Amino acid sequence: MSGTNIPAGGTGAGTGAGSNNAPQLPQRKKSKTGWIVGGAVGLIAVIVAVVLVIVNLQAPASTEANGAGSGSGSSSAPTTVSIGVTDSSQDYWATLTKLAAKENITLEVTNFSDYQQPNPALVQKQTDLNSFQHLRFLAQNNVETGDDLVPIASTVIVPLGLYSKKWTDVKDIPEGGQIAIPNDPSNQARGLFVLEKAGLITLTGDKATPTPADIDAAKSKVTVVTVDAAQTALSLDSVDGSIINNNYVADAGLDPNKAIFKDDPKDPGATPYINVIVARGADADNPAYLKVAELWHDKSVTDQVLAASKGSAVLVEGWTPEELRAELKKIEEQLKASE
Repeated sequence: MSGTNIPAGGTGAGTGAGSNNAPQLPQRKKSKTGWIVGGAVGLIAVIVAVVLVIVNLQAPASTEANGAGSGSGSSSAPTTVSIGVTDSSQDYWATLTKLAAKENITLEVTNFSDYQQPNPALVQKQTDLNSFQHLRFLAQNNVETGDDLVPIASTVIVPLGLYSKKWTDVKDIPEGGQIAIPNDPSNQARGLFVLEKAGLITLTGDKATPTPADIDAAKSKVTVVTVDAAQTALSLDSVDGSIINNNYVADAGLDPNKAIFKDDPKDPGATPYINVIVARGADADNPAYLKVAELWHDKSVTDQVLAASKGSAVLVEGWTPEELRAELKKIEEQLKASE
């Protein structure tokens, strides 16, 4: 409708409108009855107004009152999400926690001392998410335990490096030298592949998950000793070199750029080593969990992640949860086939 007000049944063109000759209705004689009726109507109006005020006070707060569209935060109900990590001392977790708080999410960061703890804690619902592992590690866990843990977001690929306190070049490592590698199956296998590319060992066969038993000793320059991943950095004083995961590199105060050899995170074959944020399968579509995963990719967080890795990490973006799960399933099938 336009802004022109037209009386019902009229045209708005005033023939005689406003004229003194227009017929006038005679005034009605005022009576006491009119005063009584008027008073009753006024009382009813007051009662109705009071009822409306009471109803409004008891009604739930509106979406606008909860902050939706006001730019002052999320309209979702307050939620607590716990995430298991192995590097809680890093600044980016505090930054992510602050971002989550703006979305009405209280993020609780739980630290674990080694890689064998976060997945069982997630399965047992001690945590809601975890972020410490790559797809290859997650696949190994699911195949061995029957767990239904799934990625909901990618984070980074970090190169796996060989470090030494005795040698500055991989070529300097002597015949018969000893190298420490992580003992968990996925990182153990990756460590062996790194040593093979470095020309320090020769592997027999073409296994997806080689072990030290698959080393051809006669054709290899070094021997290998397996230790807990958390001990690889501590082993540097007693071995010629050690394969150390990036989290433990940072904890040991080592510079990832000082590795004497490492794999290439940009290589197409590095896909199994995409690090991921993981949830239980039944909770993969939880909105609060997905929001935390989304916030992890905020520039304020990723800038700190890259800084902590001293530029060695490569951000992995553009992968959907469905694509990550398809890649996980492929790796799981490869592991089962190699058993």
